Amino acid sequence: MYRFLLTPRWWGINLFVVLAIPFCVFMGTWQLGRFEDRVQSHEQATKQPDPSTRAAEPLDELLPVDKVTSGRPAVATGTYADQFLVPGRELDDRRGFYVLTLLRTEGGKALPVVRGWLPGTAGSVPVPAAPQGEVTVTGDLQASENIHSNGVNARGGLPEGQLGMISAASLVNLVDYDVYDAWITLPEAEAGGAAGPDDALKPVPAAAPQGSGLDLKAFQNLGYTGEWFVFAGFVLFMWFRLVRREAETARDVALGLVPEGGEPGVGGAGEVPGASGAGGAAEAGGADGAAEAAGGAEAGGAAGGAEAGGAGEAAGGAVVEVGAGAGAVEAGGGAEASGGAVQGSQGSKTAGTSHGS
Repeated sequence: MYRFLLTPRWWGINLFVVLAIPFCVFMGTWQLGRFEDRVQSHEQATKQPDPSTRAAEPLDELLPVDKVTSGRPAVATGTYADQFLVPGRELDDRRGFYVLTLLRTEGGKALPVVRGWLPGTAGSVPVPAAPQGEVTVTGDLQASENIHSNGVNARGGLPEGQLGMISAASLVNLVDYDVYDAWITLPEAEAGGAAGPDDALKPVPAAAPQGSGLDLKAFQNLGYTGEWFVFAGFVLFMWFRLVRREAETARDVALGLVPEGGEPGVGGAGEVPGASGAGGAAEAGGADGAAEAAGGAEAGGAAGGAEAGGAGEAAGGAVVEVGAGAGAVEAGGGAEASGGAVQGSQGSKTAGTSHGS
């Protein structure tokens, strides 16, 4: 009954199932691993002290920035150089911009320093000047931003002197010296340089490193895990359903309930075993003879073996011959003429009449 599983069509179906189920399980397991990593990193972050409370260390000792060093206080010495405004940044539910100034270190490489945040529109608000001469700054270390970071403007088209994303890849096209692949934000406002309280730069708090914490992305990974396992179960369910339907069809064919081709015969239960015909033929047995139908019918008298000479032709080409004395009536797929049926007379034409009386 299940030999159909070895047919070429079912070989293709079986191959798809064998490949699809492991793939879905693998993808679901991978998404689950991503969620578990985020949970683990979140637990580790809660057990560790606040990075900003640790002692400051030289910048070069904390690079490259990772989940451990992100937020750690870093110390750098140099001279402030080029300055840029980073628009579209929010602080305390207010919209404003960052003031970013590059600090040229002794080695010539520049460190982006976010000196603070100001409310309003970038370019229309006066910005406090950066301290002159050599300075030593201490700020919370941050990794370079990317297109997935909050507040980033990756569309471009900003006015000169403005920057959409704080990263070395963006700054290297704007200055002619090397830039660190990191930046720091000052935890305290700079002394002086502001005309009033509203003009003072407000410190920008350090952000948690990406990929840590139970944020929306973490729960998306958990949702994708469930989807992949559901897909695997659906593939298996459909395979069993197809196998069951195919097996039921094969069983019906074996029992004779459905023909070999899968289509029920015309005439259904009214079909007589041994009879064949386009519309289902009826076979009647007389006392001495039998009638068969196959589109045109012949009736043979068994007693004398004689055939009646009277024949009727229908417009459709069906011929009915009646045997003398046979007593059999036969219909061959409906011998009907479009203009009327011609029937042989029964008993009126005898064998003696045909010989000359």
